[in-house]
Amino acid sequence: MKSKYVSWLANGALAGIMLCIGCAVNLSSENPILGAFLFSLGLFAIIKLNFGLYTGKAGYMAVNPPAYIGEVVLTLAGNICGAAIGGALLGLTRLSDGFADSAAVILSVKFADSYLSTFFLSLFCGVLMFTAVEGNKRAMAAGDGTGALFAVSAPVMVFIICGFNHCIADICYFFISGCADIVAAAPYFIFVILGNAAGCMLIPFVKRFAAREM
Repeated sequence: MKSKYVSWLANGALAGIMLCIGCAVNLSSENPILGAFLFSLGLFAIIKLNFGLYTGKAGYMAVNPPAYIGEVVLTLAGNICGAAIGGALLGLTRLSDGFADSAAVILSVKFADSYLSTFFLSLFCGVLMFTAVEGNKRAMAAGDGTGALFAVSAPVMVFIICGFNHCIADICYFFISGCADIVAAAPYFIFVILGNAAGCMLIPFVKRFAAREM
């Protein structure tokens, strides 16, 4: 019998690797809109292949029993492992120098930001990620394949173009960059992980008080 804990870690690692691919195509694209659109392939594949993504699960902590938090934490751990593996493998390719420099530039701007700004930019990203996952789920339940695709791609494009903070994507950039500025990374990622969780939970939490619940 397969362990659910190992399953959460394994699916999380696969999601982390998939997001590394999304980061790679975003770094490769000279057109920011095209890069943002192609990045959404990462989340789309994660949803369709039943991988596990921290920001895909964190929102449901607002409507699940406390035991569910363990699944979210193990998924996050798996995501980090997958991001490390994906970043390390990209570092062995001929594309590594260009990717590393571009990823380091992206992170230098994010690491220099204030903690308050970091948290709120992460919160907005969390709102978009919950919208993508829940929107895709509802569109598929209604048999709307086009709507399901749009529900994923549009929120991802918005957070990329706006420069909102996604903890797993930024962890991917961190490992792709060769772990640039480790000292600044730790507090930054703490605020992003918390901000993403708050944003993901915002809609399901507030909807509990609305006339029409989710």
